[in-house]
Amino acid sequence: MTPVRILSAGAATPALRLAGADVDAAWGRLAGRGRAAVCAPDEDVLTLAVEAATRALDAAGLDPVSIDGVWWGTSRPPFAEGPSHAVLAAAVGLSSRSGGALLSGSTHAGMEALLAAADAVAAGSAQVTLVVASDAMRPGLGTAFESRAGAGAAAVVLAAEGGTASLSARVTRTRPLLDRYRADGEATTRDLYDPRLFREEVFLPAVREVGEQLAALDVREWSLPDPDGRLGAVLARQLGGGAPVSAAVFAALGDTGAAAALLGGLGALDAAGIVALVGFGGGRATGVAVTVDAPVAGASTVAHALAGGRATTYPEVLRARGELVASGEIVPMGVPPGSASFVRGAEEMLGLLGARCADCGTINTPPSIHPACIACGATKFEVVSLARRGVVHTFVVNQTMPAPFVAPLPIAVIDLVDGARVMLQVIGDGDDLRIGSEVELVLRRYAYERGVPVYGFKARAAGGPPAEGRGDRERSAP
Repeated sequence: MTPVRILSAGAATPALRLAGADVDAAWGRLAGRGRAAVCAPDEDVLTLAVEAATRALDAAGLDPVSIDGVWWGTSRPPFAEGPSHAVLAAAVGLSSRSGGALLSGSTHAGMEALLAAADAVAAGSAQVTLVVASDAMRPGLGTAFESRAGAGAAAVVLAAEGGTASLSARVTRTRPLLDRYRADGEATTRDLYDPRLFREEVFLPAVREVGEQLAALDVREWSLPDPDGRLGAVLARQLGGGAPVSAAVFAALGDTGAAAALLGGLGALDAAGIVALVGFGGGRATGVAVTVDAPVAGASTVAHALAGGRATTYPEVLRARGELVASGEIVPMGVPPGSASFVRGAEEMLGLLGARCADCGTINTPPSIHPACIACGATKFEVVSLARRGVVHTFVVNQTMPAPFVAPLPIAVIDLVDGARVMLQVIGDGDDLRIGSEVELVLRRYAYERGVPVYGFKARAAGGPPAEGRGDRERSAP
């Protein structure tokens, strides 16, 4: 079997941070501690996955079309049955010939994605693979889980050679016992029926057994599951260690579900030693040992992702989740998401593609509505991926918008660094917009129409960890 190496890592977190004390106060409970990361209305598990994957690929310096496939683990794919995996692959920029798999069904899915991608590399059926684990927990209203149900994403690039770390061991234990679950057709995840029974008879025995097997490898840092904010520390003590490195991630983001194991340990990949990643969910506990020879590219950017986000209120979170909805008429889209215009424009919209004129080099956007070059009138084009950074050429802030849009809604004309010009919505209220200000383009959910999430790119103020590649070099589209 071919050794599996880790080339790079990336992480992403959503825009909002909810204090657990605010949730408890709303339900008349004693104020709890901690906070949870929550998706804004235009974010979900897919937008988080794209951002983490993009950062991992940029850290590796790889063109997305060179990736053999993406293995994605999430307990909540955006389509319960539909093109979730294909939409992710297109948005990241992978070739239409790429493979991979979508793993779902429980919070164990993130570990399943990591091991499935590693097996593909080890078996020789893939040379370079992308692993993404993302989740956005949706707790039941008024449950104890509500104050710590978080969201986030982590990604790693695996390969048969190169990199500065490798997957060195794995351990799995299965117990057919019920933990948190969501029945078919239910929107929210049910809380534990008996927390003490779960702790003593389900969670601790399974995870401890996995940890004891990995502890023989002289583990430097642990990423441990922490369903209630305390059990991670309990496990660490039972395994003979101090506070797990994942404790800081849980404190900043809450329980990130399928992303927790990978996201909790990514930051520890910036120093030599063995890092143990342990995931739990759906009656399964799995641990993976990562041997780090030297800092992994992108691992040092995880701390920046954790530090982001703005404080929010409990009512704002309920609105973002669609649980607090204003009365009144919702203005539907003019065309259904399965119509011809969406089908024919899906690749250019998700892949952010343009058409470069073969005669004068002008990039026409979007390519499907420009049969002739807007600059010289020529009709020969090369489809290219657009740059993901640029500057604001001009903008407007709409102060009145029909539901489901929320005013103020800024829209900007942006000159990208590759010379293309696009017009997009801008994240935020527009107060920080200036002509000439730098922005980056990120995938967001524009609407949820007739049961279908509709995705496209938006602009936001440039920031975050430096990324070589995607925003600074051009690549031919697949």
